[in-house]
Amino acid sequence: MPYEIENKFVIAVASSALFDLTESDQEFQQHGEDAYREYQRKHEQVVLNTGVAYPLIKRLLSIDAEEQPVEVVLLSRNDPDTGLRVFKSIEHYGLPISRAAFVTGNNPFEYIEAFNASLFLSGNPEDVKEAVQRGLPAGCIYPTDFIDDDEDDELRVAFDFDGIIADDSAESVYQKGAIGLFHDHERTNALEPLPAGPLLRFFQEISKLQRREIAKNNANPAYKPKIRVAIVTARNAPAHERVITTLRESFLPSMSPSA
Repeated sequence: MPYEIENKFVIAVASSALFDLTESDQEFQQHGEDAYREYQRKHEQVVLNTGVAYPLIKRLLSIDAEEQPVEVVLLSRNDPDTGLRVFKSIEHYGLPISRAAFVTGNNPFEYIEAFNASLFLSGNPEDVKEAVQRGLPAGCIYPTDFIDDDEDDELRVAFDFDGIIADDSAESVYQKGAIGLFHDHERTNALEPLPAGPLLRFFQEISKLQRREIAKNNANPAYKPKIRVAIVTARNAPAHERVITTLRESFLPSMSPSA
């Protein structure tokens, strides 16, 4: 039985990140809103090309697709009428996305908390910046040369530590001056876990998903993990100990040994 929405790992994604809306946006910029709406209606049956967030979203939704522990919510600046093309494209690509908020030109990230999303993904840096300034978990996805391979369904996620998983209080000490000051501070506070960073919950949800997937397939000797999680940090000794302390306090008890 599929998971209830309250127990799901929820990701919110802007329609302009899930699909390539460059051509449509040019119509809006050159001819205005009414022309844009007419353009979308005329091209309603034309499937949109995939956008920068598509490979990530597809992999997230493919994990344990039968029980659907992951919920992706579409956030769109369109109104429902012109957003119909987006949902037709979702259907074409076979994405199990059924929830959406069409905000008719407003900022889509305002619905992050309403959907209980652990992350909002957008290709618009200004939207992401404003969301972060409001204390909301958000990330910008940039264009890449990555080729989406249908035979590769492994999800690989790397997290920075300071300012992402943990807050940037230790990093702010480093920014004040010499590396020695930072090392002394971290040595003194080695047994004090750092406060949570903006993407802590997203990190925890990925960990839970990984753990659930491994537990479900543990009896299968041919099973290959679909989720790989890494933490990337420039910290070295003696600043490394506080990283471990923080992880032990907040994350490791709920993480898979293969994380």
